[in-house]
Amino acid sequence: MYQDKKVVFSGVQPSGMLTIGNYLGAIQNFRTFSDEYRCYYCVVDEHAITVRQDPAVLRRRTYETLALYIACGLDPTKNVLFVQSHVSAHAELGWILDCYAMFGELSRMTQFKDKSAKNADNINAGLFTYPVLMAADILLYQTELVPVGVDQKQHLELARDIAMRFNGVYSDTFVVPEGYIAKTTAKIMSLAEPTKKMSKSDENENAVVRILDPRDVILRKFKRAVTDSGSEVRRGEGKEGIENLMSVYSAFTGASMEEIEREFDGRGYGDFKAAVGEACADALAPIQAEFARLSADKAYLEQVMKDGAAAAAHDAQRTLSKVRRKIGFTELRR
Repeated sequence: MYQDKKVVFSGVQPSGMLTIGNYLGAIQNFRTFSDEYRCYYCVVDEHAITVRQDPAVLRRRTYETLALYIACGLDPTKNVLFVQSHVSAHAELGWILDCYAMFGELSRMTQFKDKSAKNADNINAGLFTYPVLMAADILLYQTELVPVGVDQKQHLELARDIAMRFNGVYSDTFVVPEGYIAKTTAKIMSLAEPTKKMSKSDENENAVVRILDPRDVILRKFKRAVTDSGSEVRRGEGKEGIENLMSVYSAFTGASMEEIEREFDGRGYGDFKAAVGEACADALAPIQAEFARLSADKAYLEQVMKDGAAAAAHDAQRTLSKVRRKIGFTELRR
């Protein structure tokens, strides 16, 4: 029974085509929870609009993100797959929790500072408060575990702080969530700037390997990946680029860093980059084929959206009703 299972929640923005960083750092790990947890995996389209979006592109990418969830192995019969804007409780709880988040703690969010610098002509209030909506996403489902990237730890801490603050005022209402960060693939770096996280919004296409990139494009991007002036495939100071490629190769093949160093001892960067590209392309090929099949069946994707939204809304309403009652909102009797 679902009631006997602990809860996992995570979400991905449909603001760009997903990368191998999204896959290795997040979606691949989602599958590991499907049998033991009640899992909610959301396409967080409300978060995406903090930056101006082309409406037609946002709609298309919402379908694509859902299709990629399924193509990457998330079974809709084992996981609640849904679109954030289809469940109004997210926005409602987000507003309520805005009133329990402090201006000072939001102003310290590093992603707000980063996104403000990139979008200086559109520093909107949503950009400032979207970590509270993220907290609402998580707390709505009484989430115990949140698979997050290293860059999202600060937002999870805010969700924990808000939950504990609300619980302190009104008695236990929310589960205080814990984070889950994969030990080896938590953060895949840019192929062009290996000290910076790989981002699906990066304007430099050579920096990013996307899940749906054709095989020849994947091979070319890894061939051009920035490394260093050396030639030894090993970890060490100043070798951030080669370490990033080793992490990618490890994630796709299961080889340890020590095994990779032995396998490519004396072979040089050219051989290694080619091998990383081949391993990546081979692993993504079945995902790409399944994505193509799913994308051709829009009716199926819409049914998944509908079923997921119904299940999520039902479960979210339990928490929202409790919150509304505790803060003193009146309810209309039907």
